[in-house]
Amino acid sequence: MKKPRSKKLALLTGLLCAGCNGAPSVDVIGSFFPAWMVCIIAAVVMAFGVRYVLLKFQLESEVGHLGVFYPCVVIFLACGLWLLLFR
Repeated sequence: MKKPRSKKLALLTGLLCAGCNGAPSVDVIGSFFPAWMVCIIAAVVMAFGVRYVLLKFQLESEVGHLGVFYPCVVIFLACGLWLLLFR
């Protein structure tokens, strides 16, 4: 005897609807922006700070390819901010 499909369908529907809450957003002067956008903007600003520190201590030549290093810094900072502020 086969089990009814309705139980499987109900379980699948419940699992798919479990994560359907609203996207995290941040209120900036009355406009709502996605949280990831705020994290990326803050990470880019912080990456300029990292560049300033590296230039001040003359260490920018030690990090390798700058076209790879700075995007990695931005990604690292954006993910870190996301985890720190929104999780």
